[in-house]
Amino acid sequence: MNIKACIFARGGSKGLPGKNIQLLAGKPLIGWAIESALGVNGVEDVFVSTDSLEIAETAKEYGACIPFIRPTEISGDKSPEWAAWRHLLDFFQEQDGEFPNAILSVPATAPLREVVDLQNCVDLYSEGDCDSVITITESHRNPFFNMVVLDHESVARIVNSSDSGLSRRQDAPKVYDITTVAYVVRSDFIMNQTSLFAGRVKSVYIPIERSIDIDSLLDFEIAEFLMKKKLELK
Repeated sequence: MNIKACIFARGGSKGLPGKNIQLLAGKPLIGWAIESALGVNGVEDVFVSTDSLEIAETAKEYGACIPFIRPTEISGDKSPEWAAWRHLLDFFQEQDGEFPNAILSVPATAPLREVVDLQNCVDLYSEGDCDSVITITESHRNPFFNMVVLDHESVARIVNSSDSGLSRRQDAPKVYDITTVAYVVRSDFIMNQTSLFAGRVKSVYIPIERSIDIDSLLDFEIAEFLMKKKLELK
């Protein structure tokens, strides 16, 4: 099955400027992502889509292919990553004469993943019967019990009320957080839809200690602490 490993990394980040090339335990975030993707069975190349020359140069140092510099019109703060996925798929079609069966997207912001996490996603997708595979972990908060929204008068109400009269967190339906460890998505689904949940989605469970997504300095500091601890145990 033809699945292309890809990393989509914008240069602009307001939460943590330059985060995709920030050194974490001595290696840039995008370097961790490239190395894990190259460890997946059948992956020979990792393609990086970025609007940043600095990210592109760093990615090359770690063995990635840089097919282009992504256009600014699909690289802004409000640009959906779906547009970047389509843009890269158009490149593959022009280069190879066809789309790959799917893409394996490996965000740079989840450096604590293991190769086995990516392999499990690819293997589950390869079994068929789905349009995409996402990664999940146990949720920190349950919308059926302890998450609220505030109305215009700052009055709180539960996000997702239940008719069963739940009074204990343990009785609430189990929910999961989507992680940024990996996504495997069918190419023609990307080209014809605009949302993962417009199709059939399967999931791979990721232990919470491998699921952190770096979006702020605090996230980065936690991830670095965990990475150094992980490396010490090897």
